[in-house]
Amino acid sequence: MVKNLFKLTLGITMMVSILIGCSSDTTNETAEEDEAYTIATVRWAEWGDSFLKGFVEETEQEADISINWDVYVNSEWGDKKSVVMAGGELPDAFWGSLALTDSDIAKNQGVFIPLEDLIEEHMPNLTKAFEEDPTMRAMVTSPDGHIYSLPKKLPLRPIAGNSLFINQQWLDHLGLEMPQTYEELYDVLKAFKEEDANNNGDPNDEIPAQVGVLQFILPFGLPIGAYDTNLTVQDGKPVYIPTAEAYREGIEWMHQAYAEGLIDQELFTQDTSMAEAKRQNDEQALVGLGTGWTADAVFGPNANQYAQLPALEGPDGERYVMTDAPIYERNEFMITTEAKNPEKLLQWADQFYTEDASIQTFYGSYDIAVEKHDDGTYEVLEAPDGESADIFAWTNSFRDFGPKYVGEDFNEKVTLPTSGGDGLKLELDQELNPYVREQFPNVIYTEEESARLSTLTVDLEAYVESMQSKWVVEGGATEEWDAYISQLEQMGLGEYMDIQNEAFDRYQESLSE
Repeated sequence: MVKNLFKLTLGITMMVSILIGCSSDTTNETAEEDEAYTIATVRWAEWGDSFLKGFVEETEQEADISINWDVYVNSEWGDKKSVVMAGGELPDAFWGSLALTDSDIAKNQGVFIPLEDLIEEHMPNLTKAFEEDPTMRAMVTSPDGHIYSLPKKLPLRPIAGNSLFINQQWLDHLGLEMPQTYEELYDVLKAFKEEDANNNGDPNDEIPAQVGVLQFILPFGLPIGAYDTNLTVQDGKPVYIPTAEAYREGIEWMHQAYAEGLIDQELFTQDTSMAEAKRQNDEQALVGLGTGWTADAVFGPNANQYAQLPALEGPDGERYVMTDAPIYERNEFMITTEAKNPEKLLQWADQFYTEDASIQTFYGSYDIAVEKHDDGTYEVLEAPDGESADIFAWTNSFRDFGPKYVGEDFNEKVTLPTSGGDGLKLELDQELNPYVREQFPNVIYTEEESARLSTLTVDLEAYVESMQSKWVVEGGATEEWDAYISQLEQMGLGEYMDIQNEAFDRYQESLSE
């Protein structure tokens, strides 16, 4: 979803940065004895300052602090970040995982204070969350044993990730059943290509499938994860997807489909806007199969023609889907050495680790975007006419970013509109989530590991992508496989996987502590 929002807002003219006072003028005037802090945060787009009103203002009053928010737009943050980090005027804290990466924190570790002791003393809500959900602690525990950032666990997230959507009207027009296996999908795509599926009299304008490589070869048993799309987990061990035999078999199958014109022939040469123009053609549907969050996000004006494709059965008789959408994340709140009395900041931040806080910082404050009923249930309100549910939530809340935590039974307490957005996605997810597999987790690397991975990843991924497109278009994966694996090993694949295995093992150990 976030990626879709980011793409949606790329064309918007964005401000370099804006400085917003979270507290109202009256609050600042009457809070002379309150401690003042500056917090930097990053947004996908300039959606105004409504997300800092309501509940967020109340938390400041409760904690007897005032906050000045330095708000940056993501498109400009890359240039601004180095200035902020090296300029000698650091904020007291950073908010949201869009602001700083693991590598940023590792490179500037002396700038961020360890939080584990302060958490235990001043954050009862987060401490309780750590006890209830060990993943929360595991994912923020650095290799040196310290905690430098606070985590989140998002509410109301699907278990599966992006879906494949197929044109139901085309199926109906051709008298075809919904495919259930990868072989049946192939036959359907062939019919889309040969039989004027969109019924406009032109048998050559249909594009049967416009799907990325890893999504197309999912049935061969390589579920894509939310945190690293080239790594998966099989039999409890990390696997580099582009070296698996199932990957080679899937690429061969995709080449066959490509060679017969069943896949967009410009798949590897077109940019995002060109691909989207085909999927969202105003005059008629041109694409039979695509992938994304919901049909409306993928196919726009033609969305009502599409239905979610079931999890397809692969050659091994099992069904596979993208493993899941991001639920957990770290780097949601980091305190710098500039902060005086950091315990006050943590006491304030601890207020965000409750159910009431999490739903308001994900959808918007009560009476604006959410209604809480007397029985303890919550109702997310419909977005105003003409506004999408996603944009309305982003305008009125931190949305994906910042500390959050909800218990296992929380989602049953919430009612969502199902016309689009999260409500629709969760309904679709019920059909796919039984087939979700273990994914490679959101591990933390040491500074040395991060630096080495940065070098190795650039070379490995460039080679993998070049061979991937070559094999899909021209074929030859089987004949060239041994030489391909040999080249990857020469480029440092062994070292790359050693680092991934060590980080994975550390993560598993943290879960058991």
